[in-house]
Amino acid sequence: MQIHKILNNNVVVVLDEENREQVVMGRGLAFKKKCGDEIDPAAIDKVFTMNNPDTNNKFQELVADIPLEYILLVENIITYAKTHIGKKINDSIYISLADHIFMSLTRWKEGIEVKNALLWDIKRFYKDEFCIGLKALEMIKEQSGIMLAEDEAGFIALHFVNAQME
Repeated sequence: MQIHKILNNNVVVVLDEENREQVVMGRGLAFKKKCGDEIDPAAIDKVFTMNNPDTNNKFQELVADIPLEYILLVENIITYAKTHIGKKINDSIYISLADHIFMSLTRWKEGIEVKNALLWDIKRFYKDEFCIGLKALEMIKEQSGIMLAEDEAGFIALHFVNAQME
């Protein structure tokens, strides 16, 4: 695999066999590398292929600014959700959810709490998605040591409601 574009030390863009861009991640993947250099496939932790070019570009911008741990956490949350929702989920959720969780943790560290005025309605009308939001809070706590408020589970649930394709 050849480097097409370097986003940061841990994230690069490569072209697949069909000349589509893929975002690949791994610790130190681009360290002392430049465009055109080969990547050791064993150093790759995750590969993301976005079907929509606009989504792909936004995702590349996002992963350049957000630490790798958050992207991997979001990927784990989405994988969990896909197995429990049973509906197709739009790729755009990788962007919206990663950005949301990163900003939620940043706000928490700054002592800023955001209340979810729709929490009661979300719990009532989107029970499955809210359960995924609660599981996401557990996963965030496991990785970061930070337990976000239940309001955040409601916000996360709405990301999954909005990303459902059916």
